[in-house]
Amino acid sequence: MNQRQPSKQKGPAPKWIAAVVANARGEIFDLAGYAAVGADGALMAPLDVMHTQPLPHGSELMFLPDRIPLLYDLRRKRIVPLADNPYVPGEPIYPVAAFNSPGYVITHTPAYDECPDARLLPLFSYGAVGWHRGRFRSSVWLVDDEPRQDLRRMPLEKIKVGVGRMRRTLPDNRLRAHLEKCALTYGCPAGKNFFLGRYEAPLPTSPSCNAHCLGCISLQEDSGLTSSQERIGFIPTPEEIAAVALTHIDRVERAVVSFGQGCEGDPLLVADTIAAAIGLIRQQTDQGTINLNTNGSRPEPLARLVKAGLDSVRISMNSVRPDCYHAYFRPTGYTFADVTAAIDAALAHGAHVAINYLNCPGFTDTPEERDALKAFLRVHPVHMIQWRNLNFDPLRYRHIMTAAAPQGSPIGIAPLITLVRRAFPRLLHGYFNPPKERFRRRDDAGSP
Repeated sequence: MNQRQPSKQKGPAPKWIAAVVANARGEIFDLAGYAAVGADGALMAPLDVMHTQPLPHGSELMFLPDRIPLLYDLRRKRIVPLADNPYVPGEPIYPVAAFNSPGYVITHTPAYDECPDARLLPLFSYGAVGWHRGRFRSSVWLVDDEPRQDLRRMPLEKIKVGVGRMRRTLPDNRLRAHLEKCALTYGCPAGKNFFLGRYEAPLPTSPSCNAHCLGCISLQEDSGLTSSQERIGFIPTPEEIAAVALTHIDRVERAVVSFGQGCEGDPLLVADTIAAAIGLIRQQTDQGTINLNTNGSRPEPLARLVKAGLDSVRISMNSVRPDCYHAYFRPTGYTFADVTAAIDAALAHGAHVAINYLNCPGFTDTPEERDALKAFLRVHPVHMIQWRNLNFDPLRYRHIMTAAAPQGSPIGIAPLITLVRRAFPRLLHGYFNPPKERFRRRDDAGSP
């Protein structure tokens, strides 16, 4: 265990936030005499008020079985493992994590030791959390304050009204029916937004994928994990896709419609269908932003889609170092070189290009990742980074990445984002796909 000692700088003493733990019944409580500890890879330190924020609305708390919390003992001034409740002898306790709302990047994961034979954690991101003055506080950094997926703006009754309206508008549309399940069964915010008539609507299209991502939420095979939603089982027709897209564009100002969702594989594998759908949409209107979320595995089809009228593309990656990228995405029939070629092709044809950067403290903020990202952005001047939390067991992920390539001591997620902002002042930062009214031209992106 590597500990960062509490700051000894001049000024008022840090206001530590209290440790929170859970018992086997899932009851969460704070522990007097102990402060919460955040982990940045192997580096651990107690969390204070200054470097945490009130738990964002819509976040969820969960406890982590098969694990022992690491807490900061205020009396002994050191980080200690605590397997049992010190105030209820014999009662085992477990670490607590926050699954934070969209728009917030976690800066620390909860600190814990794994028990022997610990099971792999389910597919969530795991942020450090504590308690202070009557409220939970989370170790996060706000990167996008747009309320696109704010649950307070998605009342269930209004969603059901929207579902009824779309059934009447698109009665035989299979894609519309699929989105109903996304919104009502899986609680997908993008699906909800379609039926509410706001922001970005999803256009899932591809049942298959050419990557086998460790954290795939729609298909898990022999991993011991359960996918959180079913993958679409059919390819909608271009007419079905265009009907959903045009319905959304016609009633939403600055609408975005996006291929490549969590409930599908990679849309570039059905590029012909998508190209035809884009053509039908653009025959009717030049309004709205047509976006594609993809792994970027097929440069030529992507270039063809941009020529057909695709406005923007978001390409997912966990790292710009090929060995680390391959260890997570586990591609079939393509390599990271194809991904960079796809980025260059999209830029060359005038698309707005973002990278969907999957973050995990203790890996993303290592010096090796920092330097590789800076070098990548100089060569491939994308317009935007969407900082996303990686939904995977953080300790296991770090072990996998360490086996793939050397990792140094982390510098911190917040310092990393600040450094990238300063090095590339015209690069957009956020979480959501922007409408084209907020695009920046290619010659405005990258370093000065």
